[in-house]
Amino acid sequence: MKQVICINWGTKYGAPFVNRLYAMVARNITPPFSFTCFCDDPAGFRPEIATEPLPPIDYELPTGGPGIWPKSRLWGPRLGSLSGPVLFLDLDLLIRDSLDPFFAQGAPEDVILARNQSTPFERLGQTSVFRFPVGGLVALQDKFRADPHGIAARYRFEQRFVTRNVPGGVKLFPREWVAHFRQDCRWPFPLNYALAPSEPDRARIVIFPGGVHPQHAIEGRYGAIHRAGSPLEHIARAFSPDRPEPLGKHLRHYMRPAEWVARYWRE
Repeated sequence: MKQVICINWGTKYGAPFVNRLYAMVARNITPPFSFTCFCDDPAGFRPEIATEPLPPIDYELPTGGPGIWPKSRLWGPRLGSLSGPVLFLDLDLLIRDSLDPFFAQGAPEDVILARNQSTPFERLGQTSVFRFPVGGLVALQDKFRADPHGIAARYRFEQRFVTRNVPGGVKLFPREWVAHFRQDCRWPFPLNYALAPSEPDRARIVIFPGGVHPQHAIEGRYGAIHRAGSPLEHIARAFSPDRPEPLGKHLRHYMRPAEWVARYWRE
């Protein structure tokens, strides 16, 4: 049984994202498999999705920093009724090829992360795609519980804390399996004005950290603060008083629509 999990809290994502992720998983996995969402509100979920309450914690989660520390709920000794290895997936990624190799890689007791491309000189994992055995990260949660705010300040991102502190160390999935949309698909300035983001042919998953979500990519806008439009419109806005960013960032952040994203980012 291939076990896929996700986590959802609050109102930022909700049922449309969970349902869409389930559909992408179902299209790209060989049965049997299970799909479980740990959440605070399962309203609107597809009936195929198993739901479990958010795993309880007895410490205060850090807020206001860049790390997604609520994921630390998954590090405890139990995850509902699940046991053995689980593959965690973020709600805002897209799946374009089979997930089966993510379950065949390494040993069942291994902790395996996607490779973080943002820091090429640092062997750092990315917790957007993350396989681990249920109960295998208790030591990690215990260490975090002792000083959650200090650890968040020291490591900033939860994936750095995971990479550096998993007992026995982590392994990384092959680099080509997981593409980073902003870094692997978008073109640098000035080519971003002429060329649409390219589809990574070898990637099984495309992740969207850093504020650019799949819907933004489909519409051709760099995050929530940008508006879609033609290259000339975007250049004209560079000299407008309502420009949301410094000139250099504004020019680098123009993005043509990535129409290929819509083929995968659907229920």
